[in-house]
Amino acid sequence: MYWRPIAFFVLLLLLILSLNLKKQDLRIIFFGTPHFAVASLAAIVENGYNVVAVVTAPDKPAGRGYNVQQSAVKAYAESVNLPVLQPTNMKDEGFLAELKSYNAGINIVIAFRMMPERVWNMPPLGTFNLHASYLPHYRGAAPINWAIINGERETGVTTFFLKHEIDTGSIILQEKTNILPTDNAGSLHDKLMAQGALLVIKSLDLVLTESYELKPQLEGEYAHASKIFTEQCQLDFTQKAEQVHHLIRGLCPYPTAFTSYNDKLLKVYESEITDEKAEVAGIFEVRNKTELWVSCADFKLKLIALQPEGKKRMLAADFVNGLRLNN
Repeated sequence: MYWRPIAFFVLLLLLILSLNLKKQDLRIIFFGTPHFAVASLAAIVENGYNVVAVVTAPDKPAGRGYNVQQSAVKAYAESVNLPVLQPTNMKDEGFLAELKSYNAGINIVIAFRMMPERVWNMPPLGTFNLHASYLPHYRGAAPINWAIINGERETGVTTFFLKHEIDTGSIILQEKTNILPTDNAGSLHDKLMAQGALLVIKSLDLVLTESYELKPQLEGEYAHASKIFTEQCQLDFTQKAEQVHHLIRGLCPYPTAFTSYNDKLLKVYESEITDEKAEVAGIFEVRNKTELWVSCADFKLKLIALQPEGKKRMLAADFVNGLRLNN
């Protein structure tokens, strides 16, 4: 009778080894650029999957010194000795030939630019994407920002196979997550990044074992997440305090909401809605020698963290103290 548990563990070990072999057989090309994509790439590598190449954006000058900066994905890929491709033109025949030479079974794309069909349709299993929303809600370039700006209480992550129309492909898996009142775009980004990495692994496991059932996206009236432009970051205090507060949260830490104070640019990173009613919108006032308040259409907003023009980010108390010293 003692042979039975031994036989069970032997079979289990063989199953694990078999799965690992299959993981190595599934050749993956990963497409991504920013920090958000790194967590998923690292999870794929650490879970024993065979990433044969990484495609990311070309290096570009950045910062005041215009020093050449590589993407977060490239930095990670090179740290684990993965081949890196950085095409300037994804329709270039040379790039397409090099991509084809890797004989990938599947592409995975996260936070990357638009891809031509010849790229996403190249591998036999196609290309799947991780999107930082609960699709079909918030299709587009800035789903994390817009979910907070619009005052949503939940969002999520979705994996789906690419097709022609952006963010419309059939869903592999998706999970929801709560948006807390204390969340801003930065904290929600980090939560969805970690949750998304786990969802990518779950999706890959399903693809590997061919045990998934695709779910089409329902059509209807859904919020979209278009790219955010500078003019959309300017605060409008004729709006209600809650709207202004959500915009500040949704743009923190980047691209950052802004207004003007004493004819100078003032970035606003954090705020708090008060219960004090406002009379005239757009009026700033210093309270208790440490606080900066501003009137909105209905209530007053307390500004917590700011960045005056030409200076570093600071608390409102330090900003107000600077005003006193200058006066």
